[in-house]
Amino acid sequence: MKLYYNLAEAVAEALREIFDEGRYADKVIEYVLKKNPKWGARDRRFVAEMVYDIVRWHRLLVACAQTQQYWHLVAAQLTVRQVTLPAWNEFRNFDAVAFKSRWASPPAARSVRESVPDWLDALGERELGSAWPAELAALNQQAKVVLRVNTLKITRAGLQQQLREQESIETEAPENFPDALLLAERQNIFTRQQFKDGLFEVQDAGSQAIAPFLQVQPGMRVIDACAGGGGKTLHLAALMENRGRIIAMDTEAWKLAELKKRARRAGATNIEPREIESAKTIKRLESSADRLLLDVPCSGLGVLKRNPDAKWKLSPAFMETVKVEQQKILTDYTPMLKPGGVVVYSTCSLLPSENEQQVAEFVQNANGQFELEAQQTLLPSQGFDGFYMARLRKR
Repeated sequence: MKLYYNLAEAVAEALREIFDEGRYADKVIEYVLKKNPKWGARDRRFVAEMVYDIVRWHRLLVACAQTQQYWHLVAAQLTVRQVTLPAWNEFRNFDAVAFKSRWASPPAARSVRESVPDWLDALGERELGSAWPAELAALNQQAKVVLRVNTLKITRAGLQQQLREQESIETEAPENFPDALLLAERQNIFTRQQFKDGLFEVQDAGSQAIAPFLQVQPGMRVIDACAGGGGKTLHLAALMENRGRIIAMDTEAWKLAELKKRARRAGATNIEPREIESAKTIKRLESSADRLLLDVPCSGLGVLKRNPDAKWKLSPAFMETVKVEQQKILTDYTPMLKPGGVVVYSTCSLLPSENEQQVAEFVQNANGQFELEAQQTLLPSQGFDGFYMARLRKR
């Protein structure tokens, strides 16, 4: 492949913004691509994949290149891709031969070899034991692009046929995820007319398991209390066939504004966004919900495939803070549930300290008011993102 200077420069600048300024990788890439609308699909894919690969393998690349200079990390990743380096000044002092030698015999330390902070590797080992190495390796794989079919407008078979015949896009229908389609080839799917028409959302198959786990029925009153941008809210609306009512709540008004746009596109008419302004917002909804979804803030360890920069932003202090927040949400938000109603607590974490242990602590402190009906963990090694979900019934 021919390497263009402006593309390599964009990658180096994106790395600077991610590591020096602490910006999120997906937002940085989105901005870079918007700023360069004349780039073709190949160039856009090159920049996005290069940035994500370097972020994902940052610690190992630094160890083998023996430098943190961003242009040299670009050179290192290009060398991994077996691309001949141009004679640019920025690559002048990069020793490709030495790098190849170190890359071929990587450091023995697993945290370096798998490119995670030492404390995170130790935490995973402590909580997951012998299962951790396989999950850690899986988290360093590239995330798959999965669509969730909007069954308010089309069937899975119908969308699969339309994508094939109208867009020449091949998809696979994975088992156990009835609304999911897996893209055979990565591409910018958001430009397709089917997306603009609201026939699908991009949502990992693991994430798609959460809404059905809540066991909603048409006509129910449902509260999604940590709705965010509304991916699971929209799935709930489809499962409820637009009948009943979903109150989508969040502390961030801008996220709910995004949900409104997505709901209009999807034709989801039973969603009412509501900002959590204070404890009074929760109090007004006491004993009103048949179903309650608590997709709580978490470490995000289960979704490092698609958010590899998160591992460099996490800290032990944050881990302790978020666990306190999780327990507080469980305690403060479950009064919105009717007696006999069902709550699902979910995270995109793999750690028992954020998952099973949090649920066990809540049930114990509830003094018999809640009963655990079922819980499930989806692991990255199974092919998609990692998620945990627990279903509890209020007595």
